[in-house]
Amino acid sequence: MEQHDEQHLSKQGRIVALVIAGSMLFWIAAQYIGPQIGLSGRFAILIDLLVLAALFWAMVVTAQIWRKRQANKG
Repeated sequence: MEQHDEQHLSKQGRIVALVIAGSMLFWIAAQYIGPQIGLSGRFAILIDLLVLAALFWAMVVTAQIWRKRQANKG
């Protein structure tokens, strides 16, 4: 059962990494493309808030992964 838990935590870690990388690439692209297409400030703030929400989610899941690994050690 421990092998299955470790694989599940590894999968969660990969998902977190993809969310972090994807949200940052999306944010950088939006910051570059937004002014070129005339995107208003409201949409820029909305994009910022969406990326912050994704990063907050990643931080929470990372903390959960860390706590589960600590519990499995002891």
